[in-house]
Amino acid sequence: MRVLLAGGGSAGHTSPLIATADALRRRLPEVEITCLGTERGLEGRVIPEAGYRLELIPPVPLPRKPSGGLLRVPGRLRAAVAATREVLRRVQPHVVVGFGGYVSMPAYLAARRAKLPLVIHEGNALPGIANRFGARFCTDVVATSFPATRLPHAQFIGLPIRRSISTLDRAEMRALARDHFGLEQDAPTLLVTGGSQGARRINDSMCAAAPAMAAAGVQVLHVKGPKGVVELPETRGVNPPPYVVVSYVDRMDLAYAAADAVVGRAGANSVTEAAAIGLPAVFVPLPIGNGEQALNAAAVVEAGGGLLVDDSAFTAEWVSRHLPPLLTDQTRLAKMGAAADRLIRRDADDVLAGLIIDRVQR
Repeated sequence: MRVLLAGGGSAGHTSPLIATADALRRRLPEVEITCLGTERGLEGRVIPEAGYRLELIPPVPLPRKPSGGLLRVPGRLRAAVAATREVLRRVQPHVVVGFGGYVSMPAYLAARRAKLPLVIHEGNALPGIANRFGARFCTDVVATSFPATRLPHAQFIGLPIRRSISTLDRAEMRALARDHFGLEQDAPTLLVTGGSQGARRINDSMCAAAPAMAAAGVQVLHVKGPKGVVELPETRGVNPPPYVVVSYVDRMDLAYAAADAVVGRAGANSVTEAAAIGLPAVFVPLPIGNGEQALNAAAVVEAGGGLLVDDSAFTAEWVSRHLPPLLTDQTRLAKMGAAADRLIRRDADDVLAGLIIDRVQR
């Protein structure tokens, strides 16, 4: 069986794509997988690193607001569709699978023209433009990460996540994880993430509140992002707990295992991964976009598995007032973790792989 997986631009598209590719390989070791992306996105690095073939097509950015860029979309889309049709001619896939983003729109159009089976997966609670378009004519499989996502023909299966996360036993891995990052074994531990996109508020507020965290005996593992800037104030006292700053983590399973709670954005991957392993979370949605991040976190927050804080409200004062009491309250953390864990299924990668295989075998 030959499969073309289309998705790129950010981890929100590439992570579920790779998780699904891995699930397909587990089920069908002989499967031939080709991935479709653009040279602008994260996929240029992470997909080859994951061991999958990557074909590149021209990007088709879709402006969120009326602008001169809209006039260039039709020409760019025609070029991208033509490039995708050439990839289809060479690869001869039995099915095309799209995960949204710039690369998926031309993939959907080319697949429809070639009369190929089409499978769509939407990662966010609020669907993007490409998947809203594709779902209008896709009657094969339209899958969603969240039950309230509105798309034609949609079925809720969850978000495919990496097996290293979905099978993680945090308690079993905690000692190894804390050693790995140079953290103390017994101190309450906060993981802070945000990545390179929109993490400035989180980075600045956490740094300014570092003395309050130290005074409460809370240690921090802070993933600042490749372009993030972290300037820690002087921490007074004898032997303050570690505040470890790293640019990037390639073993998020260990970062999660080391933590008692996490602070970060509310992308679909972040929400799903934290909830799936029962890690209490403080979600700080990006203040830009169409509000999908707050919607992603809504179910977990309503169930009591996380807190939702507006970007503008996530100040050093808020951090100093709320996070030390949270991290030092093991009973509250346990209740939050249990509430989150009951919401999220961990097998969406296998479920989606099964749907893809079933569609080809009809």
